[in-house]
This record gives sequence, C-alpha cells and structure tokens, in this order.
Amino acid sequence: MEKDGAVREQKRATSNLLKSLDTLSSKPSVRNLTYLLSIVFFFALILTPPIVGIFQKMGLLTEIYETPELLARANSAVLWSFVMAFAVSILDLLAALPLAWFIVRSRSKLVNAIDTLADVPFLIPTAALGYSASLFWSREGGLSAAFGGETLIPPGFLLVLLLHFAFSYPVIVRVMVGELLGYKEVYEVAAKTLGAQPFTSVRTVTLPLLKPALIASFLLAFARSLSETGATVMVAGTFENGPVFIFNNAEREGALVYVSSLLILSSVGVFFLIRFLAPKLRLPISRARPSIERRLSSQLSVRLRDSLTIVAFFTFVIIPSLFISLPLVSALRDGTVGQALSGNKPWGDFWNSMLLSYSIGFISTLTNIAVGLPAAVAIARRKLGHMTPLFDSLVNIPIIVPSIALGVSLRFFWGSLQIPEFWVLVLSHMTITYTYFVRSMTAAIETITPEIEEVASTLGAQPFAIFRRITLPLTKYSVFSGAVLVFTRCVGETGAAKAAARDLKTVPVLLVDWIVNGSASMSESALGIGFLIVVSFLILLLLRIVVRGER
Repeated sequence: MEKDGAVREQKRATSNLLKSLDTLSSKPSVRNLTYLLSIVFFFALILTPPIVGIFQKMGLLTEIYETPELLARANSAVLWSFVMAFAVSILDLLAALPLAWFIVRSRSKLVNAIDTLADVPFLIPTAALGYSASLFWSREGGLSAAFGGETLIPPGFLLVLLLHFAFSYPVIVRVMVGELLGYKEVYEVAAKTLGAQPFTSVRTVTLPLLKPALIASFLLAFARSLSETGATVMVAGTFENGPVFIFNNAEREGALVYVSSLLILSSVGVFFLIRFLAPKLRLPISRARPSIERRLSSQLSVRLRDSLTIVAFFTFVIIPSLFISLPLVSALRDGTVGQALSGNKPWGDFWNSMLLSYSIGFISTLTNIAVGLPAAVAIARRKLGHMTPLFDSLVNIPIIVPSIALGVSLRFFWGSLQIPEFWVLVLSHMTITYTYFVRSMTAAIETITPEIEEVASTLGAQPFAIFRRITLPLTKYSVFSGAVLVFTRCVGETGAAKAAARDLKTVPVLLVDWIVNGSASMSESALGIGFLIVVSFLILLLLRIVVRGER
C-alpha cells in the first residue's frame, strides 16, 4: 500500500509539473526565451568557437611560410582532400543509385536482406572499418592471399578511395531509398504508355524529378569523405589529404592553423557553390539513342545490372567492412580475452578510453537533444521569420567542415580559456554532431501538417501540451534516429578527438595509435575493435527495445 501511495504521489507531482509547464508555454515571453536560448547556444558554443579559435592563432601562419617544403605538402594535402571527396561522391552516386533502385523496385526475395546489410557500415566505427579494409585489401591473410601473398592494393590513394567508398556508400543508398519510396510513378508510367522504353522514362522523367535528392546525397557523401580521419590514417601510407596532414603534424601549430583554416573556408565555399550550381544542371541529356536504350531496358540488361550492383556491393562494401571478424575469432581463441578482462597493459588504457568515449557520447547526445529540439521547431515552423533560411544554412556548417579541422580550432579556443580537456572533448563532439540531430528533427517536424497543431490550439491546448501530445509522439522515432546518429558519430569520431585533446584519448584514437604505431598485436587490436562494436550495438539495441516498448 505504501508503494502504491508513493507511485500515486509521484504521478501527481509529474502531472502538476506538466501543468505548470503548459501554463508557462502559453506566455509569449517564455516561448521566445526558449527559442532565444537555443539560438544563443548554437552561436555561442557551436558556430563561434571554431571561427574565433582559428583567428586567435593566425599569427602562427608565418611558421609554415618559413618552410617551403611543409607549405607545399599542406597545399597538396588540401587539394587531394577535395579530389578524393569528388571522386568518392561520384562513384558512390553511380554505384549506390542502382542498389537503391533494386531495394525499392525489385520483387526479389533478396531485397530485405540487402536492405538490412546496407546499414552495416553505419554500425561499425570508422576506425574499425579502416582496419578491416586494410586487412582485406592490403595485408597478409586478406584478398592478397589469393594472389600468392603479394599485397594487392598497398596503402595509398587507391586504398583510401576504396575505404571512403565503403563508408559513404550507405549514405546515398539510405537517402535515395527514402526518396524512391515517396516518389509517385504516375509520370514514369505515362511515359511508358506513350512508347518510351523503361530506361528512357527513368532518364527523362524520374531522374529529373529526383534531382534535389541526388544533389543532397552527393553533398552528404562529399562531406563524409572530407571529414573522415581515423580510418584514413590507417590506410593512407605516404598519401596525405588534409585530415591526414593535420594528424601527422599535430605538434606544428602553424601548419595546423594554415591547413585547418584553408579546409574550413574552402569546404564551406565548395559546399554552397555546389548547392547553388547543381540545381542549374540540366537533366535529362537531350540526345537520345533509341536502339541502345531499348537494349538497356531489356530483362537481360536489368538482370545483369542488378547482379553487377549486388556483386559490387558485397565486394567493395560488405566483405571489406566485416573482414575484421576473422582476426577477432583468432583473438577469442588465443587467450587475448583473458588478458583484456584482467586489465593488464595495454588493456587498462583501453577500458579508460572506452569509459571516456561513452561518457562523451551520452553527454553530447542528451545536450544536443535538449538544445536541438527548439532549434528544429524554430526552423520547421519558421519562428525566426525572414531570418529562418539564414539560420537553417548556418546549422549545416558543422557537418560540412572536416571534423579534425574543427577539433584543431576548438582546442585553440577552449584551451585559451583553460577549460579541462574532458570538457573540450565534450564540446568538440557536441559541435560536430549538432547538425545531425537538428536536421533529422527539422525534416520530421516539417512532415506534420501545421493545421493539426492549430486545431489543437483552437480547442484550448497550450503550446507545450501540443508539443508533448501531438508533435513529439509523431516524431518520437525521428528523435530516436537523430539520437542514434549523434551517439554513434560521437563514439566513432577520431579526427576531432585527436585534434582537440593532447593527454586524453578516446577509444578510436587509442585504437588508431595501436594499429598505426604497432603498439599492440593484431589480436589485441582486433579484440579492442570487437569490444567497441559489441558495446555500441548492445546500447543501440537497448535503446531500440525501450522505444518499441513505449509504442
């Protein structure tokens, strides 16, 4: 009875609190203050620190100009960053669009399995993905074993290209599957009834209508390639792009300032240039070749296209991503697990790094949910009036800029304020993941017809009551998805974590050091990566069970 009374008392207190919040939300001053605090948070802690941090150290630029060889390397590294990003994004678009088409349009029994497997690279931290790709393509025991033990693809540009292709490929698949599911085929069907071949109708009708999605997916893959650091360092060899150069020259502040500022300015400029020019590209290509397009529309051609798409998907994405499982099995057999659980060197450092990474991930995720929700509502419902498009564009900047460049500038900024390294890491991870949650929630809220909220308001519901009873239930799974994106990116982030702190090491940074510097055996590295994957998977599984339980 006492327990039941305590439960009733708790429910009563919760109800009174919600009623108080409902009443407060009816006051325009309180609503405006909520949006204002969210916007101030963005400008004060997300956007301004990396800009100010770089400007604080501009006086160090003279150091790199005094070393012509280092300057040439820096310029070459920045150039190769964009060459790599463009090449990877184009290849991703050409290869991932047919797979998205197969998932949505095919009647094959393989569809569900392929659709599920397409998310595999999302679940594997990029540090693990880089090591797995290196084992598969470059090291003994991988694909090289089929060619007499010779290294098939040595570390360098091509191996980096294959790696970036693997982890950015699912981004385009997910975007295009969503767009194709929402696409109405009526115009495509009309073109076919007028005599157009299937390939012709897709080229002249479907692709032009999907052009915004094609541009968006290209930009996402482009930004993903520009940002990745940890996995790239593992397979780069002597190849240097911007993030690898920063990683290799962490002690040369002048070089860091030069390359970071160049990457920040040029990536933002290129991103907005693509967004401005890409919509002006004309689709379709007006020149038609009826005989060729008729052959490409035949059932044999479609089956061949689907087969090649699936073979490429498994060869270049799935198998390299999962190849880490082989040395992981060996680690489970040779006694490495016992050493790991005992906490002996180097495992004591590993467990400390795991605790650090997950602490940063939880704090960053909860903070971004709290401050990101009002920002998403403000954008989706245009609460800022004519300033909404500007704020919407500025929110994209953290996802555009390479994370290691952001980490460098944030270390300069927060370090000058004597902020402890733990909180510098938290703030840097919050910065690079803020956009993921806001973008996810903005898109979800925009799908809710405003009239539903307006009707509730006319019936007397207060703004906060409308949000928690209508908006939040309808977007609950988008909140979950956005939180998963933030959490997984925080736990797997290498570049910003390496650049933002000198003494503390998150688990991806530690694993990169183990592999690149050879400070741990292959079994130890594989087992460390296995622990990271399993713990992340269990946490996400628990969250999914909780969310489903509240359905």
